[in-house]
Amino acid sequence: MYRLIVLFSLLLPLPLQAQQVDVRGARIWTAPDHTRLVLDTAAPVQHKIFPLENPPRLVIDVPDARLRDKLPTVKTDEPLLIGMRSGVRKSDDLRLVLDLKQKVRTKSFLLQPNERYGHRLVVDLTPVGNRADKKKAIAGKPRPAVRTRLRDVIIAIDAGHGGEDPGAVGAEGTREKEITLRIARKLARLVKKERGMRPVLIRNGDYFLRLRKRIDLARKHRADLFVSIHADAFRDRRVRGSSIYTLSHRGASSEAAKWLADKENRADLIAGIDLSENDTLLATVLLDMTQNATLEHSNLAANKVLANLQKVGPVHKGRVQKAGFVVLKAPDIPSMLIETAFISNPEEEKRLRSDKHQAKLAVAILAGIKSYFAGHSPPGTKLAGRGNGKGRRHVTNRGETLLEIAEHYGVSLTSLRSANRIEDDRLRVGQVLTIP
Repeated sequence: MYRLIVLFSLLLPLPLQAQQVDVRGARIWTAPDHTRLVLDTAAPVQHKIFPLENPPRLVIDVPDARLRDKLPTVKTDEPLLIGMRSGVRKSDDLRLVLDLKQKVRTKSFLLQPNERYGHRLVVDLTPVGNRADKKKAIAGKPRPAVRTRLRDVIIAIDAGHGGEDPGAVGAEGTREKEITLRIARKLARLVKKERGMRPVLIRNGDYFLRLRKRIDLARKHRADLFVSIHADAFRDRRVRGSSIYTLSHRGASSEAAKWLADKENRADLIAGIDLSENDTLLATVLLDMTQNATLEHSNLAANKVLANLQKVGPVHKGRVQKAGFVVLKAPDIPSMLIETAFISNPEEEKRLRSDKHQAKLAVAILAGIKSYFAGHSPPGTKLAGRGNGKGRRHVTNRGETLLEIAEHYGVSLTSLRSANRIEDDRLRVGQVLTIP
């Protein structure tokens, strides 16, 4: 009987050993305030992260894993990393060591596969005691009112996509994130040359920014206009022409508008950000109907830009389109999203790769911006103050009184009433006043 049991046990299959998960490579994305490390894995992985000191290092242990590709070379100008190395721990565990230039805070999470990538382990590194954080905190504080010194009009220029999110990709391999950044930089250089204007590049490198972060940066810089630049694709490769979109709460104005908005709003999911997270700013935007004045001025600015883009080439629609783009939901900044062309159209993809065509687009966008501010310069700016006070305009906001506006511009209440033929002190949001 004993011999039978032994023989039977020998016939049973041996227990399977845990199969190691392949780590197929890594990518590094450097943003102004953090560095992101992305590990591509064949399946979800467990991991442990802990720091070491003297010198500062970060250790990432991935059990039952093996590295199948070389680690990327760290650039010398990377602000946080000196280098990366790998080793084997306990015969079948992968250990990665990041040599650091300073201490960092870390945040890690796993991402599920999507249409572009497979499983990923993401590790975000943020410097401890980051000076940039302090500067941003200062920039985010309300500035004291200065009535004697006029300021520049601030144009926030947002290059769509970036980092691990390439955006749309043309048939020849042209990546939207690269085209948008080139156009954005050209536009910023042009704005910088204009008296009374100052550009702010929301993204000025190849790194990922979530949609909410783009809004936050524009508001921290106290932008007067937000311009998001894209070069998207459509399922029909024949679709062509530039388009301009402003925010709509009631639905898209066309099938293409809805399709593009849905596609763009999924950009955060590529980097693992869930748009359903608690977002007090966006919730406020959706509920606060005082944004009507912002939407009105978004349309005014968008129409001026569209009129100038028509001089560069064909437009997809002859009027400004509306859709629920998340990136346009700043409650107090007139905003527009410009589809410079459809990168899915072979002819337009070729033009988008041209420096000359990119420059033409930047010139047209600037012309539209200047045309808008010529009639709607924000109060207290150099543009509003030109002409020794003649032709100055003020767009009223919620809660403002006629007396406060008169005091701000240093004019009498009587002259302000007379210039605008106002018999009482009642104002409506969005009302344009002439400053005598």
